[in-house]
Amino acid sequence: MGVSAEPRSTADDALSKPGASTAVEAMSDPSTWTISQGEDATRRHMRDGLKAGDLDPATGRRILNYHDPMVPGRNFDAPAKSPFMDMMLVPRYAGAEGSDTGTVTVSPRIQQNLGLRTAVVEAGALSAEVTAVGSIAWNERDQTTVTSRANGFVEKLHVRATFDRVAAGAPLLDVYVPDWVAAQEDLLAISRMQGSGLDTLREAALQRMRQAGMSPAQIDLVQRTGVLQARFTLRAPQAGVVTALMVREGATVMPGTPLMTVQGTATVWAEAEVPESQSAELMPGMAVSATSPAVPRQTFEGRLQVLLPQVEPTTRTLKARLELPNPGARLVPGMLVQMRFARPAGDMRLLVPADAVIRTGQRSVVMLAEADGRFRPVQVQTGREAGDQVEVIAGLQAGQRVVRSGQFLIDSEASLRGLEARLNQGTEPAPPAPQSHRTDAVINALEGDTVTLTHPPVPSLNWPEMTMDFKLPPRERQPRDLGLGERVQIEFQMQDGDVPQITDLQRVAPGATR
Repeated sequence: MGVSAEPRSTADDALSKPGASTAVEAMSDPSTWTISQGEDATRRHMRDGLKAGDLDPATGRRILNYHDPMVPGRNFDAPAKSPFMDMMLVPRYAGAEGSDTGTVTVSPRIQQNLGLRTAVVEAGALSAEVTAVGSIAWNERDQTTVTSRANGFVEKLHVRATFDRVAAGAPLLDVYVPDWVAAQEDLLAISRMQGSGLDTLREAALQRMRQAGMSPAQIDLVQRTGVLQARFTLRAPQAGVVTALMVREGATVMPGTPLMTVQGTATVWAEAEVPESQSAELMPGMAVSATSPAVPRQTFEGRLQVLLPQVEPTTRTLKARLELPNPGARLVPGMLVQMRFARPAGDMRLLVPADAVIRTGQRSVVMLAEADGRFRPVQVQTGREAGDQVEVIAGLQAGQRVVRSGQFLIDSEASLRGLEARLNQGTEPAPPAPQSHRTDAVINALEGDTVTLTHPPVPSLNWPEMTMDFKLPPRERQPRDLGLGERVQIEFQMQDGDVPQITDLQRVAPGATR
């Protein structure tokens, strides 16, 4: 894959195009060649019997070696078809690297065909916001269980079904208590008696009434009126809905028996699954705003109560719980809400679009756009990421422009110059890396750390078009909010005894052409 829009011929055509060198001879500076022009030069070398060390008469430069731009680091002495992909090797010339000053040139026409877009490197504070989708649940701290104080029978139910709404103090049920009658009759009989020593008897009768479950108000009513009180009414302790109804009329009840549950609706909980990688950004007490499609044009403001101390092993998420006011009881359990967690703004940093960063697993690279259609790969050190922006700690300056769409195609062309190898220069040679392969694909399914993709033929592996599973890279190296049906470009490596491992995954901009 290169930045040239011209189709590439296979090695079977290598010696059958005597006029293939025209474009090469017309452009004698190899540092400005596209991959297709490099392949044309290799075919000419095969026809003319040239090899590494010979002088190319068309360019006036000495041939250093041949290589596959898709597989940097492997050099060959003779022109031939690439052993890795269905393409020709391309030559590398003495002096060509010094003249290109580490850049790739792309014509305006090809930039337009690629849908190339750039963005300015700007200084700013990273957008301090985390978003999550959650659901509404009852506030369990605002829940009351109604119980009986005495042995008796449910004589009348004022609430007939679950989820009936009740006001604070509204009658819930009437209970008939036979045990109260005997204790009250003793008290009334003592009250009618004359003589000394009755206070002790009266206090004993009152004590029996208390033990039977009568409240001080009911005992006082009996003493004032002299009328037996054999029934009592249980009333709602708060306004809300009856979420559980455990008795019916005629049922026998005992002290402590749960009869029904009244759930307050003044506040509700909203619970969201937050990615493990973002949980460190959330702190209890931080402000949260929530919106729901069920309550349009209204924003509910609350605060994060707690991050529950348990990670969901399948999705690697933590549950964040917040309390929201619920005026009019419009939020009910099960409703979906979109939540925004407002964090304190970070320090001023250089910011670039997240899709401008190419992550290879060993480093992060951006394609720097320079004047006259020139592009140069630059290694950068990245920091936090939020939304569609990422911090750049080192490697760029404010005001520079970076490529945010089509950079993979320029990255492939940069391999022709050996620019990628320069980024990896060190004091000691690195061990050979596993061979990587690239392809476009469409997402069919996402499950855990596995993605199912449909991809076109992969020449480097002699694969036909097919649908198969791949392992995803770590979450921090994935584009945010991937969805089914999206077009992506992947770089992957084969693994013994396992599905291929994706080492880099990027969205393909809508309308972009290969």
